Amino acid sequence: MIKISVLYPNTEGSKFDMDYYVNKHMPMVQSRLGSSCRGLGAEQGIAGGEPGAPPTYSAMGYLLFDSVEAFQASFGPNAEAIMGDVPNYTNVSPVIQINDVKL
Repeated sequence: MIKISVLYPNTEGSKFDMDYYVNKHMPMVQSRLGSSCRGLGAEQGIAGGEPGAPPTYSAMGYLLFDSVEAFQASFGPNAEAIMGDVPNYTNVSPVIQINDVKL
């Protein structure tokens, strides 16, 4: 199983509309990627590792696929629409990491 993690840094002046992300962006992503997307989720940062510290990331999203190839085959044709929606909910560039899920 492959997990695509999309992290949105919490930087000075950054904005993130979680309502839009959860109720519009992620359903659109799921619809466009179809059944090759085995699951997805969204998380909102609330604190850092030390008491009173702000979260490192305002939000994180993830997508699950059977393989990198399955991700690329479904994301590639939809990348423009998916990435084009980003300015509707944030003013920061997401950081993307692909992980091999072990547990």
